[in-house]
Amino acid sequence: MGGFFGAASENDCVTDVFFGTDYHSHLGTRRGGMTAYCKTHGFQRSIHSIENSPFRTKFEGDVASMQGKLCIGCISDTDPQPILMRSKLGLFAVCSIGIIQNTNELVEELLENGCASFESMSSGNINSGDLIGALISQKSNFTEGIRYAQKKITGTMSLIVLTEDGIIAARDKSGRLPIIIGKREDGYCVSLESFAFQKLGYRTYKELQAGEIVRITSKACETLSEGNDKDLKICSFMWTYYGYPNAVYEGVNVEVMRTRNGEIMAENDMKAGRLPDVDYVCGVPDSGTPHAIGYANKSGIPFARPFIKYTPTWPRSFMPTSQKLRNQVAKMKLIPVHELIEGKKLLFVDDSIVRGTQMRETVEFLYENGAKEVHMRSACPPIMYGCKYLNFSRSTSEMELIARQVIDSFEGAEGMKHLEEYSDSETERGRRLRDEICRRLKLTSLEFQSLPGTIRAINRPECQLCTYCWNGKE
Repeated sequence: MGGFFGAASENDCVTDVFFGTDYHSHLGTRRGGMTAYCKTHGFQRSIHSIENSPFRTKFEGDVASMQGKLCIGCISDTDPQPILMRSKLGLFAVCSIGIIQNTNELVEELLENGCASFESMSSGNINSGDLIGALISQKSNFTEGIRYAQKKITGTMSLIVLTEDGIIAARDKSGRLPIIIGKREDGYCVSLESFAFQKLGYRTYKELQAGEIVRITSKACETLSEGNDKDLKICSFMWTYYGYPNAVYEGVNVEVMRTRNGEIMAENDMKAGRLPDVDYVCGVPDSGTPHAIGYANKSGIPFARPFIKYTPTWPRSFMPTSQKLRNQVAKMKLIPVHELIEGKKLLFVDDSIVRGTQMRETVEFLYENGAKEVHMRSACPPIMYGCKYLNFSRSTSEMELIARQVIDSFEGAEGMKHLEEYSDSETERGRRLRDEICRRLKLTSLEFQSLPGTIRAINRPECQLCTYCWNGKE
């Protein structure tokens, strides 16, 4: 996915942006970038690969050499950003988060309408920032250009634009990703993660509405185009998995939601008479841990950590580009606490079950270390659709999803007509899906959080939440 941070200040703000961007490192693993502007040195830009080294270590030297009272930075899971462009709107830098599904169509249209060329990356693809900048430049000002780009793009696009006199921030038209404005006595900042600016002395000024466009300078935050939260469809997975525990989206803290989610799962098990007799409730680290704490608190079963994740060198298991290497790294990170595993009956809570590959290896790892039983609770419903808005999963096909694989093995194409039924563990098809995944992953028992339970844990109106990956609804 990715994240960004920007600041407009009365003082040099490059260091602020360095730290603020670094606080988005949990959202992307491929590229990092910073662009600063000052009248003396103009635009200064630096982009590095962060696949094998964290953002902080790659940009420490750049921070010492860059200067500016205007600066933006980004973490990207896709293209090198920010892109620096010159057009009839002037010289500007742009970086974006999201996914553009109709890139080829837009490129062809722009080329036919007079756009001379696009810089092609080594992969042969067009950088999304280059495409977005070209779309924006079709209009006479940035506000109209951003609106035009958002209208033309199929998918999701939130962005920040650095100009010589300020930073423009635009939340995507459905608000699937948050954008928060922070304020300090010497200026303003813009961030995807609310906690990213707290240690820098900013306080939350406002959260942009879906589709809202603002311009920040050291003096003010000006709304260029109103948003409308009646169109809001913020990603539910931000709370379940992607968001950092300190983050707050639409007034709901991530850690609080996850703990409440675990409590709801335990409550459901207790009401249904399926609360297992286990020694410990445990979380699959890291995002599964608060869900597990909530489950333990509600059920009264002690919480324990029977394995610890070694993360100093590999913070995220999907950092390597090779799936085989990612699986190996995930395995290497799990360090057992034998005294809490051997002979024990354990219930684990994980944030989700996507392909099931790593979970299967985790279960085998627990049995190899002497676990007597391994029960699993998924903190969200079965994932039925690959995300087409934020690309949270690297799956190249929906048939990589374990739920879809099982349904295909049951009914083939006919099963596609009954995905909603399969998503509900209270139906006959839903129970069959759950039981088969349980068997394939060699679990003692398995339960999924329901969609109503997830929505209850988030505590926001269902109409304002994107739940596409679970139910396919736009």
